Amino acid sequence: MKVQLYTHKACLEHFTGPNHPEKIDRLKEVLAALSEPPFNQLAHKEAPRATFDQLSKVHSLEHIERVFSSIPNSGIVPLDPDTTISSGSGEAALRAAGAVCGGVDAILLDNAKRVFCAVRPPGHHAEPSKAMGFCIFNNIAIGVAYAQTRYLLKKIAVIDFDVHHGNGTQKTFWYDPAVLVAGSQQMPLYPGTGAADEKGQGNIVNMPLNPYSGSEEFRNAWASIGLPCLETFEPEIIFISAGFDGHHDDPLAQLNLTTEDFSWLTKKITRIADKFSSGRIISALEGGYDLPALAKSCTAHVRALM
Repeated sequence: MKVQLYTHKACLEHFTGPNHPEKIDRLKEVLAALSEPPFNQLAHKEAPRATFDQLSKVHSLEHIERVFSSIPNSGIVPLDPDTTISSGSGEAALRAAGAVCGGVDAILLDNAKRVFCAVRPPGHHAEPSKAMGFCIFNNIAIGVAYAQTRYLLKKIAVIDFDVHHGNGTQKTFWYDPAVLVAGSQQMPLYPGTGAADEKGQGNIVNMPLNPYSGSEEFRNAWASIGLPCLETFEPEIIFISAGFDGHHDDPLAQLNLTTEDFSWLTKKITRIADKFSSGRIISALEGGYDLPALAKSCTAHVRALM
């Protein structure tokens, strides 16, 4: 199946400081891997800028203003203890969120089926009123809200397999039963949320995994809990927060997942999308901090989308 790849060179201008794990080389590695012959079929698209209206469907005016008023002419500025910005960060953040909205248009206006957004900064930790955890704006949440308001979709699913809990996405849709948010994450681990009893309006499904859990625990959680919930929900479209930091080589966590685990879950999601969602999936890059593991896992994910 044809997959549209949304990215933008501005995402390579977001400098986070020396030794920061969310570094420019992450996206360079992903884009290099996706330029290899197996991915010649990818349709490359330039990520548009997110508009103020799109951002404001998720984020407060105060948060948006604070981000752009804090952009320095040089050097780096912290938005929180983990999240730093540089002169190129504002444009990068707009293109990262805009990629997901562009993917929504491609699918719902132009009848595309699959979209992968190779962007940074990531998004799933960003809450409506604050940046956190390397994330400035919540790219996936902005895309979901855009699909709701622009295209009036009534049943949207978000799947998050990043090793860190997507607290920002959960908080955004806590009171919205029209959005299913299902995720697996290591616990305990940053940001400290993601317990199984965090359920929102019955639309939040958390599958915490103990440190050093591996393929068996990950696949069992999704096969017994996450995927049945997704199938029962019957979404019109599926969004994926695609974080690959659960890989056993990743330095920021302690799960023991393999490249094949990400491929396995993606294939399961595509089958449910084909059954209920006319095949429609929009995936966006989140975490993954060991460069070789990130490239292998991300390419396995995109191959499964194809």
